[in-house]
Amino acid sequence: MKLYVVKYSGPFGFIKPWTAVRDSETYSQQFLTPSLIAGIERKLFPELLKNDDGEIKKIIGHRLRYKQISQQQEQIQPKGWNEKGTNKNKIYERPYAILVRGVLIEPVLFLAFSNETDAKQASEQHICLARNEDILYPDEEITEVSENEFKTNEELFSGFELIFDKNEKSFLVGYNRFKNNEPMYGYLKVVGSPVKSNY
Repeated sequence: MKLYVVKYSGPFGFIKPWTAVRDSETYSQQFLTPSLIAGIERKLFPELLKNDDGEIKKIIGHRLRYKQISQQQEQIQPKGWNEKGTNKNKIYERPYAILVRGVLIEPVLFLAFSNETDAKQASEQHICLARNEDILYPDEEITEVSENEFKTNEELFSGFELIFDKNEKSFLVGYNRFKNNEPMYGYLKVVGSPVKSNY
């Protein structure tokens, strides 16, 4: 089977941790969850938003690599208000907190498609891993390779890939809100050296 691979890169990229906890430090993971891939897919192919079931339909493989993870501070504020004081002298406040999140430095993301039409449409658009300001741009050239080469070529396609399957190696990676919060599982596949000092 032939695959059509689009390469995206940028100076940095933020990936939301799947736990979504507000701890003092939340390290971003080194892989993309099913919901992140589905979100990227909906950005590239907005027609999939109609009758969306949360399933991944066009991206049949991906690979993510980067130079390093830089710890960045982020100020957050909860949605709710805290009530303080007495009945006559009440005040409402929303306290601030600081999170330390991981930002990928010089990320490279490969997206594999089963047909050239989808790859061409994807290669003409930017993507973001989790936030609009963290933009990755496509290479103009689409790489045509066999499925086996995409799976095994450590030089061209090194990186982390979360395989969306449930087996003895799998771990919980989130919940599908389109399917009554059904648990989603996957296991991490590492090809070559995903953390590189240069490309």
